[in-house]
Amino acid sequence: MCVFITSCASYGETVKTKKKANLKDASELNTQLAVGYIKTQKYKPAKDKLDKAITQNPENYSAYKTLAYLYALLGLPEDAEDSYQEALDIKPDDPDLSNSYGAFLCSIGKYDEAQRYLKIAYDNPFYEVRYLAQSNAGSCFIKQNKYKQAEALLRKSLRTESKLTGSLISMAEIGIKTDRFLMARAYIQRYHSIKPASAESLWLQIQAEKSLGAKTHYMKYARQLINDFPDSDEAGWVEAQARSEQLR
Repeated sequence: MCVFITSCASYGETVKTKKKANLKDASELNTQLAVGYIKTQKYKPAKDKLDKAITQNPENYSAYKTLAYLYALLGLPEDAEDSYQEALDIKPDDPDLSNSYGAFLCSIGKYDEAQRYLKIAYDNPFYEVRYLAQSNAGSCFIKQNKYKQAEALLRKSLRTESKLTGSLISMAEIGIKTDRFLMARAYIQRYHSIKPASAESLWLQIQAEKSLGAKTHYMKYARQLINDFPDSDEAGWVEAQARSEQLR
């Protein structure tokens, strides 16, 4: 009888363990499906999958992290912050999570707190993409008007990954803001050799060319900005600048 009872208890534990493992696998699958939905801008099914993933495994920090990203994408910063905190409660020492959370905090203007989390990420010697956290921190320092700190981190990131477009465009921005227009031109040209022009990148190029007195290049990029991104704020700035010069 004792052997029979022990065998039943052991069987019950095995079934319970298998069920828990199956739920964890299902939770991971639903998280991956949600990522796919987000990429195709199907946000409602993505949210449903993430809610299901968290129900299946409340310790699935990837689901909370993805949910935070989704909330941020939809302009719901308070919900995003709550989800990031849930993820951090589960895995507080994860550098990738610290990097993501730091970048998010910077995007909503919580700069000092953002820098604290980004530093946790790029100070971790085992974090394989430390350069991404350095780039995020550098870009955040620009928003704080701390150009020296920004430049030091951005240069570090580019020494590791020379084609990191986020760092290249941020270095161009530093060039504009510190009146080093040749530097700005060099970095924005490197950016454009890797990635198609955007309204933001063309505006930086226009400012550099105008300040360097390169009228032909200035006109070329101004036309490109107005033609390719007519509804952008940057196109409006170029047109306002042109009107102002005509009135002088």
